[in-house]
Amino acid sequence: MRVNLTKKDLVNRIYMQIGFSKEITENLVDEFFSLIVLNLKKEKQLKISNFGTFSIRFKKSRIGRNPKTKEAKTISERKVVLFKPSKDFKKLVNAPYDESI
Repeated sequence: MRVNLTKKDLVNRIYMQIGFSKEITENLVDEFFSLIVLNLKKEKQLKISNFGTFSIRFKKSRIGRNPKTKEAKTISERKVVLFKPSKDFKKLVNAPYDESI
C-alpha cells in the first residue's frame, strides 16, 4: 500500500479523467497550490467548502532539547499551517472505503 500522494500522481489522475494534455494538467495543479499559498499568506485563512479550513498560527520561540544528547537549543519563532476538516470531509473519511473515489 502506498502512503504518499505525489503531485505527479495528481497530474496523472486528473489527466486521465479530464483528458487535457499533461502539461496543461500540471499547470492547473501548480496554479491550484499557488492559489492556496497566496491566499493563506494574504488572508491568514482559507476555507474550501465541503473540505476544510486552512489557517496560519504564529508560534513563539522556545527552548527545545535534543533527546539523544540532552543539549538545549532555541527553536525559532515561526508560522505554522493548521487544517480543520469540515463535517462533510469527516463523514467521507469515516464512511466505508470505496475504490471509485
